[in-house]
Amino acid sequence: MALNPASIQALTPKASPYKAADGNGLYLLVTPAGKKYWRLKYRWQGKESTLSCGVYPDVDLDEAREHREAARMLLKSGVNPSEHARQWRAAQRDQALRQQAAMRFCLDSDGALSFRLGNRSLALTSSETSELRVFLDATRAVAPKVALCP
Repeated sequence: MALNPASIQALTPKASPYKAADGNGLYLLVTPAGKKYWRLKYRWQGKESTLSCGVYPDVDLDEAREHREAARMLLKSGVNPSEHARQWRAAQRDQALRQQAAMRFCLDSDGALSFRLGNRSLALTSSETSELRVFLDATRAVAPKVALCP
């Protein structure tokens, strides 16, 4: 029997976790603590697998059903939904790291420089930034007088 919003609200916690089925492998797992987790049970290469589809009420019934249909489309195209989700999360993590690295140094429109080293950040005013540029230009012009030993 398919779930509806009223039946989901009526689900109460019990002594042990239990499942409320929606159909086509989608179910709501209700824990003794009262949390409700959307799960999708499917078979990949003859083995049963479970895919997490979110937490109720953050993910409502319609969104959970969309997750189910997307996973079913992946299965039809020969892709494991769990592996696809794992690769997607890794790509998101890599993109966030690249974006974070790109934002290490930032020059504002007024010429102020701000940069981040680890968890610390420093913002210079435009006058401090110009002084830093002068200093860096001067130190670049100085050649080392000591020869490096091999």
